[in-house]
Amino acid sequence: MFHEGDLGDVVHLIQVGRVAIRITTTRGETLTLAVMGPGELFGEMSLFTDRDERTATVVALDDVDTLTLRHGAFYDLLRSHPEVSEMFLRLLARRTARLTGLVAEAHFVPVEQRVARRLYEVGRLYLADGLPVVVPLTQDDVAGLAGTTRPTANQALRRLEDLGVVRLARGRVEILDPPALRQRTGW
Repeated sequence: MFHEGDLGDVVHLIQVGRVAIRITTTRGETLTLAVMGPGELFGEMSLFTDRDERTATVVALDDVDTLTLRHGAFYDLLRSHPEVSEMFLRLLARRTARLTGLVAEAHFVPVEQRVARRLYEVGRLYLADGLPVVVPLTQDDVAGLAGTTRPTANQALRRLEDLGVVRLARGRVEILDPPALRQRTGW
């Protein structure tokens, strides 16, 4: 959809489909930060910072339709409808709270549970498609979402596979038993 460093002058509201939000580290590695689906916004960071550049790459995971709002129209909307500013402040506060929670999880929640949690969260975006729930993420993507390395995520995923909860395939993870996966999250 766009690349990190591209000109950022549009915010997107997902109508249909799912996207992965990714950044590139200084060592050239790609890190998946989030997966978003219908009803979620992306691309707003470039509208609220001094930089006009995209801070992440957004990749469509399947067919995606979005509603877009350009920079100028966005600020016109904020001026004419102050409640939209409040909505964006709440959105940014929720995202900050989520990131704070993920940092705390990285310190205090075992990696197997974090892998299960991220896979369960993303799987919920695909649940309506039926069983098995096919999540089009690589093990690198799952590792990034869980805040761990690929080899460690692979070990956790293999344990889930041995339990019959998931099936691993090239470029995807199939959730065979969503209730069992949820149980592994500790929620």
